[in-house]
Amino acid sequence: MTATEIDNTLTDPRFRATLVTGDSASIRAITEKICHIAESPRPPRAWYIAFAIAITFLAILGTMIAYLFFTGVGVWGMNRPNMWAFDITNFVFWVGIAHAGTLISAILFLFRQKWRTGINRFAEAMTIFSVVCAGMFPGIHVGRVWFVYWLFPLPNQMGLWPNFFSPLLWDFFAVSTYATVSILFWYMGMVPDLASFRDRATTKWRFLLYGILSLGWRGSYRHWHIYEKSYLLLAALATPLVLSVHSVVSFDFAVAQVPGWHSTIFPPYFVAGAIFSGFAMVITLAVPARSLFGLKDFITMRHLDNMAKIILVMSLMVAYAYLMEFFVAYYSASPFDRFHFLNRMFGDMWWAGWIMLSCNVIVPQCLWFKWMRQNPWALMIIAVLINIGMWLERFVIIVTSLSRDFLPSSWHWYMPSYVEVLTLMGSFGLFFTLFLLFCRYLPMIAMAEVKSILPQAHDYQSRDRKGATEP
Repeated sequence: MTATEIDNTLTDPRFRATLVTGDSASIRAITEKICHIAESPRPPRAWYIAFAIAITFLAILGTMIAYLFFTGVGVWGMNRPNMWAFDITNFVFWVGIAHAGTLISAILFLFRQKWRTGINRFAEAMTIFSVVCAGMFPGIHVGRVWFVYWLFPLPNQMGLWPNFFSPLLWDFFAVSTYATVSILFWYMGMVPDLASFRDRATTKWRFLLYGILSLGWRGSYRHWHIYEKSYLLLAALATPLVLSVHSVVSFDFAVAQVPGWHSTIFPPYFVAGAIFSGFAMVITLAVPARSLFGLKDFITMRHLDNMAKIILVMSLMVAYAYLMEFFVAYYSASPFDRFHFLNRMFGDMWWAGWIMLSCNVIVPQCLWFKWMRQNPWALMIIAVLINIGMWLERFVIIVTSLSRDFLPSSWHWYMPSYVEVLTLMGSFGLFFTLFLLFCRYLPMIAMAEVKSILPQAHDYQSRDRKGATEP
């Protein structure tokens, strides 16, 4: 980071008034504050309560998956023609949640948006855990899980090969690539902070564990030079994946000849929706975390305000996509598409369509008001409603289209079973269990990046240029 960039950041009065306040203005205070969260022998009581709830839902998830494996997919409410329902809805939902982490870390890093430093670390972690939740659902959807290796492009005794023209296979390569790059990007950014944990370790097992994870980091000029080049390369590699992954997921629907699916607007529509729901989840996690762990000097109102503005923009883009779907359906004069969109809003599942529009279009309009963007808990409520609306959006797209296809003789009502509902709840248990463990044992704030934009960093660089040795 150059001295000019540091000066430009530090001259922002909002930044100086929020992050650089009190003890948090010193580099040592930042290290003490963030490391104390992982080093404290007893986390806050609220962490134990949240972890107990999350692990309970995780146990429910394990029970439902075991029951599914031993009984079969008949325990779900799926039927013909509703071959996709809760499971694929959850898959698309969790893939969408995973987008905000890489967007905050990679794209905002490339555009040198320094306000990302307070939220990028746990947003990246959110990406990893969301991909884990998303990847679970296609695995359990195949039915006979012990034959899942037939899906891989490997020689087998049946002579079966995947259909490379199928977007379902494209999903596998897109999501697995996205997960790999996201894990590398997340881990690479943590290496300097893990070295701080190693140097402060008071027990042998912590020193050994953090020493292995920090890869021998010593903070030398050569280490920083390699680190910055690698981080920049991974950010450039991850940026196109933000656009490509959910575009590929949208091809599952856009290339199908099903009313309500066959549309060229799906790729940008799905990407906008993914960023929309992903930022909402970041706010849902950030507001309790800043209060629970005392991080208000790092996750500031400026961070929340900027994320609220991005959510508002994405809401308008999603509303435009909704409008274009209805317009194209009527302008095309296709009776099937016209019927589909009328059925979506006034048919058997009208409640899902109207809740979707209310949560995704109407509720975010509150963010036009600054007093609403400056209220953390109001933002959290809006973010939760947005995530409910975005889950229902995927449900409406999948179920209403399949349940009312071209032939009225094949129409069939869909009703989820308790196994599907509990599996959905259990996926949130898996996500929050992983996230709470991350907050407890790993640096949830990028200490090295926060330190680099403080006045001390500018002073050290000035002294280095004069040949002084950093203390």
